[in-house]
Amino acid sequence: MTAEVIRRRQQLTTQQATQTDLRLDNTIRPKTLADYVGQCRLKDSLSIAIEAAKKRGEALDHVLFYGPPGLGKTTLALVIANEMGCPIQSTSAPALERPRDIVGLLMSMKANSVLFIDEIHR
Repeated sequence: MTAEVIRRRQQLTTQQATQTDLRLDNTIRPKTLADYVGQCRLKDSLSIAIEAAKKRGEALDHVLFYGPPGLGKTTLALVIANEMGCPIQSTSAPALERPRDIVGLLMSMKANSVLFIDEIHR
């Protein structure tokens, strides 16, 4: 086997997302609640909460999504930020080792931003 063949096989089996993977993920990921398939009751509740927050001119109340991988929790966080028209700041709970880590993150965020903390159970 040539080095090129080995490199291509490694690219096909790597656990890390490639730039192409990330581009495709962002291309096909729903951007609005209308684009999001399934979870009708959840979408209805979120739609009401988002519209109410917009009418009040306030940030959306706290929302907690939980469940096994692949249910769309990250996608819903991105949809909420998009629907609210505000930026999203993402982090992973294991990266927040000390209280000052979250304080620094919160201080750097703009008003009404969405904070998405993944892997909060760890």
